[in-house]
Amino acid sequence: MNKPSAQTFNFQHTRREGVFRTWFRGEHTNFNPDFEKMAECDAALKWVTEGWHPAQRIVTPDTKITAFGSCFAANISNWLAGRNYNILTRDQGSNAYVVKCGEGMVNSYVIRQQFEWAFEGKKFEEDLWHGYQAESYGYDEDIRRQTLDIFSKTDLFILTFGLSEVWYDEVTGGVFWRSIPQDAYDPSRHKFRVTTVEENKDNIRAIYDLIRKHRPDAKIITTLSPVPLIATFRPVSCISANSVSKAVLRVALDELMRELGDEGYLHYWPSYEIVTDVFHSPFKQDRRHLPRAVLDFIMMLFEQVWCEKQPTDEEMLRHWIAALSAAGMVSDRLEGAVRDDSLQALQRILSKRKIARHPEAEAAIRAQVERLATLVKT
Repeated sequence: MNKPSAQTFNFQHTRREGVFRTWFRGEHTNFNPDFEKMAECDAALKWVTEGWHPAQRIVTPDTKITAFGSCFAANISNWLAGRNYNILTRDQGSNAYVVKCGEGMVNSYVIRQQFEWAFEGKKFEEDLWHGYQAESYGYDEDIRRQTLDIFSKTDLFILTFGLSEVWYDEVTGGVFWRSIPQDAYDPSRHKFRVTTVEENKDNIRAIYDLIRKHRPDAKIITTLSPVPLIATFRPVSCISANSVSKAVLRVALDELMRELGDEGYLHYWPSYEIVTDVFHSPFKQDRRHLPRAVLDFIMMLFEQVWCEKQPTDEEMLRHWIAALSAAGMVSDRLEGAVRDDSLQALQRILSKRKIARHPEAEAAIRAQVERLATLVKT
């Protein structure tokens, strides 16, 4: 009798006590790593970004990049600009809202509004856009043209989606950038709700279609901000509301990637998963904002996947160990030794019995620190 192949619904293993059956695992089986595997410098590359890499690295110093959306977009813009990439939304001389308030556009509706307004001149019936001080941002034609100029030059759009809870005008259906200024709030028409997966999917699909229509060669990288809600207007805990808010967007993005990803223009960068699954305790004391070292590592990883110019092994090791320290996974003194480029300090730390706070990760982290000490020495 022929043995069953891997393409059948099951296969057999022989053990001393006999033959047993196990499940067919398909052609693309990726397992969940343990703590030891996740302690490696390339853990995020192996276990999180797998499957989301572009066919080729497309970001060069000449690539014109527009990045906006939730507050996490500012971290991307600041990092890439600091590494001498061409970030159009860093032009402080521009009055475009995607420059002045680009990290304050936190839901898919408002991001879609900017593309509809810039590319096709769509206007809305009420004041939906408000700045950080609750000031009204109107539909100024000169600012629209500045926004259109930015979009029309863009080779790569990086769009960060933050939440699926929205305030909206019940009369017109228009969705606000954030909530409503206190002095403008009208309880008879201004309402709150949680948007659906299908609504967010429609919005992101509309954004994709507008970019493909007006900038047909441009690429789009979507990300989900790891920064949680500061508060919810639902009558449930903020923590559970945040889980739903992120899940709605994550499902919408995943469905679109499965439908459109093969076209080669839409991409996903798993910053949300890197933060929530690579690090044990990645946030600052407020449990919302990320330490600089964690942010820097995520951005360095982005370069490794997307940018033509690659970071060195030493850069990756430095940022990884600093991020582990910031996330409370290794000795605080280790980050200082890495930052100060001190071989002596690294060697003193290595001489101690334990450097990792999690026993499962000790051997892997120690090996990487030893590797960094060798690079510092040479």
